[in-house]
Amino acid sequence: MRNLLTSILLPPLLMILAAAAGGVLAWRRARGAAALVLFASLVTMLLATPLVSGLLERSLELERSTGAPASQPEAIIILGAEIARDRDGAPDVGPLTLERLRAGAKLQRATGLPVLVTAGVQQTGEPSLGRLMARSLETDFGVPVRWVEEAAADTHENATFGTTMLRQSGIASAYLVTHGWHMQRALESFTRLGMPVTAMPVRQVPRQRFDLSGLTPRPDHLAASWFALREWAGRLVYRLRDGSAVPPG
Repeated sequence: MRNLLTSILLPPLLMILAAAAGGVLAWRRARGAAALVLFASLVTMLLATPLVSGLLERSLELERSTGAPASQPEAIIILGAEIARDRDGAPDVGPLTLERLRAGAKLQRATGLPVLVTAGVQQTGEPSLGRLMARSLETDFGVPVRWVEEAAADTHENATFGTTMLRQSGIASAYLVTHGWHMQRALESFTRLGMPVTAMPVRQVPRQRFDLSGLTPRPDHLAASWFALREWAGRLVYRLRDGSAVPPG
């Protein structure tokens, strides 16, 4: 009950309820506009629930992502996500990127394989995210980085530039580290280039609970829904641009 009251008294639920109340008051004079307000409020509220955000994230994850590798990986690829700022305002790896680095570091210690990090410059005049990732792996986790790819602006370029660097070093297959909700699009990008990769997803989403806690809106779950919907949009763009998801054979 305390969590429910907290959600009601804070955004986004407080603002959604206010908008819904406005829709009800406007119903008599402008039913079409009121219906639109109520619909938008309801959808926003649902997107902010653990149940809906979890279902959206799970819809992007791969059941085969934890299976045995098709061929023996010879390297580890870690994809970048976002940049954050330290207390002095200097760029640093963001929370999602840090989660991927932690998982990649654990995998490297278990396998001893060389690591490639890939992510380009996110703001002109600042170091690339790939360079920040390499620094974090080496200083925070004590893991060496053999390849730093610093030009990629999206997942497609992560795969294109990363595959080129690995092939120049004679690497024929690799583990791929990214979040479970991002794995399908990343996997398809590497597979389309003929680079066999074994998915190693980060922080897969647990099964959702159909109870009060699963229906209590929170801002972090609204953000999770945004990431999931953005990922589905990205997959659609890649499908329209590149055709079939994975080449046959």
